Amino acid sequence: MKKSLALIAALAVLAVPMSAQAHRQWLAPTSTVLSGTDAWVGFDGGSSNGVFIADHNAMNLDGLVITAPDGTTVDAENKMRARYRSTFDLHLTQQGTYRIANVSGGVMVSYKQNGEQKRWRGAEADMAANIPADATEVVATRSNNRTETFVTLGAPNATALAPTGQGIELVPVTHPNDLAAGEAATFKFLRDGQPAADLEVTIARGGTRYRDNPEEITVRTGADGSFTVTWPEPGMYWVNAAVRTAASGDQLASNAQYNGAVEVLP
Repeated sequence: MKKSLALIAALAVLAVPMSAQAHRQWLAPTSTVLSGTDAWVGFDGGSSNGVFIADHNAMNLDGLVITAPDGTTVDAENKMRARYRSTFDLHLTQQGTYRIANVSGGVMVSYKQNGEQKRWRGAEADMAANIPADATEVVATRSNNRTETFVTLGAPNATALAPTGQGIELVPVTHPNDLAAGEAATFKFLRDGQPAADLEVTIARGGTRYRDNPEEITVRTGADGSFTVTWPEPGMYWVNAAVRTAASGDQLASNAQYNGAVEVLP
């Protein structure tokens, strides 16, 4: 069954175009750089055709992980899911940079049993126990999605920005809360802890509802996973990268996607 699963998964991935999803996922803060001994920040999360426009689906916040400046995790407050957007607040009580990420992953399997189409989703470790031995037309794909943003109270630091080694992750060279229009910023992408070379990166500025030009920038990462962008205008920017890998041997096909939001100040 293992060989059949891998082969069918590979064919399924090769048949799917590499283009980004039609609806873009985003997590947008009300502020990114604050001062004082403590502060509050609100967040909206959703998916839509235009970034930061709540008009399609609210974000499922089950995978929300907030990393504080000292590396500990803290809780969101006042969480709510409406029709088009999810919202929550974060009380900043530590000096430094917070990483606010909504992360999801696992395995999606579709198969037939006695001619009936069935699906299963869960942790990869539980897959073998949940797919029947007589299953046919098995298609399995591992997924990892990260949607995140960054907020700093006082002086920025990098403790919360350490990579986890899972999926596609943004590793700042330029701090994500130290961005200004007209200045260049450099970041690196990792995939499962390794440099993500030759990865297409899409960068889109918010506010598309009020202009005809989408003003999107497309760049590719170098051999070390790095890329540089010069911000043309102030505003909130969406940073996206996605990669799909066909099954190979005992390795499942996999999809990984990253969606980030950073604010560029004048």
